[in-house]
Amino acid sequence: MAKTDKQHNLDIRYLRMAKIWAENSYCTRRQVGAIIVKDLMIISDGYNGTPSGFENVCENEEGLTKSYVLHAEANAITKVAKSNNSSESATLYVTCSPCIECSKLIIQSGIKRVVFDEKYKNTDGLDVLERAGVILENIVLS
Repeated sequence: MAKTDKQHNLDIRYLRMAKIWAENSYCTRRQVGAIIVKDLMIISDGYNGTPSGFENVCENEEGLTKSYVLHAEANAITKVAKSNNSSESATLYVTCSPCIECSKLIIQSGIKRVVFDEKYKNTDGLDVLERAGVILENIVLS
């Protein structure tokens, strides 16, 4: 099925919204944002950061990301899990391609499509999503 111009324009808009949402992150190494959309409605959002109740410092003294920092996709998926919404057959818009751990969450949450901007250097997450039949689209925002 060919993607329509309308869908492509929506994809760009939602991806831009995820990019804006990433600005909420306190992480200095990389700010990542995610939006989950189902039936043209945003049902969840997330950005990378520390768990609730933790200090908003993502990196240690050496500038490395702390082990307990949550990725934007994980934040969005766990947020929708706490709501009355279902991510079954939804689309995830994320500013950076998912890692393998987030990819497993994406598969288990029923998300069927992932649209991302930047491709992360390690593509293991994309490989597992492709294997699971999740539709992947890389739209590079300027």
